[in-house]
Parts: sequence; C-alpha cells; structure tokens
Amino acid sequence: MPSVDMPLQELRNYTSVAKEPHDFDAFWEATLAEVTSIPLAPAYTPVENLLPLIDSYDVSFAGYGGARIRGWLHLPAHRSPGHRLPAVVQYIGYSGGRGLVQEDTKWAQAGYAHFIMDTRGQGYGGITGDTPDPHPSAGGVAHPGLMTRGLAAKEDYYYRRLYVDAFRAIETVQSFPQVDADNVVLAGISQGGGLALAAAGLAAGRLDGIRAALADVPFLQDFPRAINLAQRGPYPEIAAFLSRHRDRHEHALEVLNYFDGVHLARRATAPALFSVALLDDVCPPSTVFASYNSYGTGSPRQSGQGPAKSIEIYHFNGHEGGQEHHWVRQLEYLQGHLAR
Repeated sequence: MPSVDMPLQELRNYTSVAKEPHDFDAFWEATLAEVTSIPLAPAYTPVENLLPLIDSYDVSFAGYGGARIRGWLHLPAHRSPGHRLPAVVQYIGYSGGRGLVQEDTKWAQAGYAHFIMDTRGQGYGGITGDTPDPHPSAGGVAHPGLMTRGLAAKEDYYYRRLYVDAFRAIETVQSFPQVDADNVVLAGISQGGGLALAAAGLAAGRLDGIRAALADVPFLQDFPRAINLAQRGPYPEIAAFLSRHRDRHEHALEVLNYFDGVHLARRATAPALFSVALLDDVCPPSTVFASYNSYGTGSPRQSGQGPAKSIEIYHFNGHEGGQEHHWVRQLEYLQGHLAR
C-alpha cells in the first residue's frame, strides 16, 4: 500500500513536538473574556426552504469583535410540542461557507437540531458563504487563502477570530428555546473537525452540555509537522509564504503554536470520535493522531481517566475519509452519548 506518513503502529504512539507556550491558557482566557463582554445577541428568523419535513432559521450572532456571524438552524418539522432537541453544531471545511438553506439538513433528518456556522471570510470554494471578516489584519501581507492572514501577531491571527466564533456558536444554539442545552455535539470535517476540537477545548470548564465531539480527518493539528509534510491543501500556504519571507519562519511557528489543535484537544473533556485516513496528503495521519493521542489528557476526571475517545481508521482513503460510511458510524456513536 502506498504511504504518505509513518506506519500505523508508530502513528498510534505518535506525539507532537509542539510544546505549549507558557502563557497559552492566559492568552485564551483573556481572549474569551474580551469577547464574552460583548452581548451574544442571537437572532433567529424563520425562512422558507421548500422542504416540508424541515423547519429552517436564518441565524446570526456576535462573534469575535462583535462581528455578526451567520448560520442556518434546521429542525425536524414534525416534533413533539415542548420537546427540546439534542443539537449538532457543524463547522465547515476550508474555503466553504454555510451554503444554501436546503443544501445540508442531514442531522435534522436524523432528529437533531442542526446548526451550521458560516465561516467568516470564506465561502469562496465549493460552498457559498455570507459572513465577511472585517478585522483590519485581513488586508495585510499574506499568501492567497487564510492560513497566513494576520500571522504577524497572535492577537491578529485569523484563527483566533474563527475559534472564538466557533465557541460562541455553541452558546447561540444553546440559547434557542427548542434546543436541549445539555445535549450538544460539536462536529466537522477537515477544518470543521479542527474547529470542533478547538471549540471542545475552549468550552471545557466554561460551557456545560457538550456531550461529544466528532472530528473527521481534522485540520489545524500539529503545525510543525503538518507544514513540512502536507503535499496539498491549506498547510502549503504557510510554506509558500515562508519561502518568500525567509526571516519569519521562527516567529510564524511561535504564533501558530497558540492555535495548534493538539494543545486545545488536550483540554477537552467531552467524549470524542475521530477519523483518520492513512493516505491523506492534506491532513497527514500523524497530525490527526497527534491530536487524538493528546485529546483529553490535560483534563483528567476524578477517577484519573480522561474522556472516552475512539478513532476510525480508513486505510485506503485520502482526505475524503470515510464519507457516507463514517456518517453512519457517527449516528451509531451518538446513540450511546445523548439522551433522546
């Protein structure tokens, strides 16, 4: 079998060389304190979706800096009066947005409240988006794409804003009257999987009710290895930028270290289901295992054990991962982790 990374037996024990900055927790504590001083101000507007079995709402809320972040909320149309639904908060893959209102309602079809967060400044590749990124650093020197936007300083880096948006998306869906705030799942593929892990880490000890994280071939993990190994996709944007800005290599890694999903995954406390594809040259398997092996290890429960976690391995797949087969696995997984 062709290989893009180390053998599976080595992957199972792999840990990232990235070491947490000494002020990592202080940085994120200050970041969240700054944004939570801004009212969330969620708004839900019913919209016609031409789907008789699904009710949909056009949602907005105040994300990082107070910027209005868009989203779709889908609910099964035929639901019991007064019954509050478990919710899946879905984050989107790189370059995509929330799409058309009818485009993705699969979790609502399965009986969940399904919230899709639009991704600020994205929605230009494959799936449309509606949320701009108004931050001043968005116009700075950068490689085309998002990976180097604001990379000059951790305070300005693009993913600081996006991670905060992902955190506030949880608060937004929990505020909806027909959602069971004690039964929320975070989910996503690629960048969406990375955002699910980041949000799970940031929510630990701050937001109750997160029952599971579903991280499918997650992106934004183990930056030191990823930017040297990934052959396609967003990680090479960083390498391309540094090939011209040769004097910024060390500083760029210092900034990226504050956003490495390996560190945030370590703080998560919710049970998790990961997936990895062993021929993935966009999110190399070792970067996924770095996050999986780290997940929950920084937040042991009173028993001394971290949260339950498992990983599905797709031996002959690339970045497409398990696709429809993995969604079936996720449906099965949630049956054991949510009160219905």
